[in-house]
Amino acid sequence: MQTQFTEAQLADPGIARSNEILRNCVHCGFCTATCPTYVTLGDERDSPRGRIWLIREMLETGGAPAPEVVHHVDRCLSCLSCMTTCPSGVHYMHLVDHARAHIEDHHERSRSERFLRAMLAEILPHPGRFRLALVGAWLSRPLAGMLGGLFGGRMGAMLRLAPTDLPGPSPMDRPQTFPAEGVRKHRVALMTGCAQQVLNPAINEASVRLLTRLGCEVVVARGAGCCGALTHHMGHEESAFASARANIRAWTREIEGNGLDAIVINASGCGTTVKDYGFMLRNEPDCADKAKAISDLTVDITELLDRIGLPEGLVAPEDLNVTYHSACSLRHGQRVLDPPKSLLRAAGFRVSEPAEPHLCCGSAGTYNIMQPEIADKLKQRKLANIARTKPDVIAAGNIGCMTQLGGGTDVPVVHTAELLDWATGGPKPAALE
Repeated sequence: MQTQFTEAQLADPGIARSNEILRNCVHCGFCTATCPTYVTLGDERDSPRGRIWLIREMLETGGAPAPEVVHHVDRCLSCLSCMTTCPSGVHYMHLVDHARAHIEDHHERSRSERFLRAMLAEILPHPGRFRLALVGAWLSRPLAGMLGGLFGGRMGAMLRLAPTDLPGPSPMDRPQTFPAEGVRKHRVALMTGCAQQVLNPAINEASVRLLTRLGCEVVVARGAGCCGALTHHMGHEESAFASARANIRAWTREIEGNGLDAIVINASGCGTTVKDYGFMLRNEPDCADKAKAISDLTVDITELLDRIGLPEGLVAPEDLNVTYHSACSLRHGQRVLDPPKSLLRAAGFRVSEPAEPHLCCGSAGTYNIMQPEIADKLKQRKLANIARTKPDVIAAGNIGCMTQLGGGTDVPVVHTAELLDWATGGPKPAALE
């Protein structure tokens, strides 16, 4: 694609990178076939190709973007299916992140929109605040009919997503070190995250048990917290970078202390972002090298387990058909396809995968709150495909997907690590009881 940026514009590192990305796009249209919003809505402007065209015009023109551009960029899930499909190597993730930051800096949203976005940014990345907000949501359920229409129906979406049963905080999420069982083979840091430790602390508990059982010393580093993905995808760049810097400092202390063989992420949305820290902070001289080192060490938990290997001869505790849901952030963002399925099979489970595994379930961070109608259509499509596999349990590697799918089915939804922990001697996942 031809671009018309001035030399002054190209002096900006963000514009220079977006220019490189735009020039790689040949507008072949392969991306449209795998884009969830285009498949759902049929509007070219809601396809990667259409959005790329709109973003180019917005960045070349500069200043306040047209409302049409904001509307269609806001409707992008950032599922990154287009990047898997693209034959030209267009790095759409970096382009749409830049577009969102530009919109945030130059577009005046409505007062209610600003309030909602600020509320999500100030609550979700902070476990204590998020827990209090979920208690408030639970208390507000009787008023759902009255409150549900607020913020264009988004309040209703938030109330529907809020769990009816909120587990208490886990002591395992506090900064500490868990010794390996037997001979220590690896030393790893586990990211406990933000929303996940509130919604389902059992995931981190299962991950610690599983990793230590397989010879890993596991450290929960003091000062590590939210990865920054939630705010980054809303265009709140500086807030996201602050979260990234805090994690980099925390993990760098561990690297420079007793060392780390890996930084393990068990929420794939977080993993995609942490693996991109090297790019995000590339222009910060004091942090760039450390950020890249952190990104290079980061692995999804199934990547590490695939390297270590499970004990041989495992037999599943129960004969279950496990339907594996491939989270977009793991499938497209990190290109981790086979390890979760091969590990579940090695643990003795029967594993199925639904049709259209490349299409998003509609969770996508805060997307199921900000775009509830599109998100619900995608959820129903995903659940229909899953139902055809006749699952006893649905496994996934991302808390957002688990929350999204769990709200629309009676089939238990559990994390892949919970099933692997159970198969190697841990407790039965609570969802299966």
